[in-house]
Amino acid sequence: MNSDDFLDLAVHAFEFAGVAILVIGGLASAAMWIRDVSRGGRRAAYTALRHNLGRSILLGLEILIIADIILTVAIDQTLESAATLGLIVLVRTFLSFSLDIEMDGVPPWRRLAAERATTPTTPVD
Repeated sequence: MNSDDFLDLAVHAFEFAGVAILVIGGLASAAMWIRDVSRGGRRAAYTALRHNLGRSILLGLEILIIADIILTVAIDQTLESAATLGLIVLVRTFLSFSLDIEMDGVPPWRRLAAERATTPTTPVD
């Protein structure tokens, strides 16, 4: 196996892993939603479904970006390929950022402050 074959295999492996994460994450999220709805918590089930689906999408997108980077940097080293990678990363970054805000309700740089504001403090005796 030469290096080109290895890199091609790596790209396909990361693409497969990214798609598998999306499919398995979606199915697992649906199964958990069905379980939660059957227990009677429709609103909590919906919130958990959105959170679980969002996390699955984020992880799947990050893995798919790895495949795109390998493809562009190691296999198809053209200016057009680099521009395509840049556009893909830009779109996926925007999706990730949007999903993160949608799930947490705050931008990532404000998450810690929001968590501190909602965590009850215990008085010191």
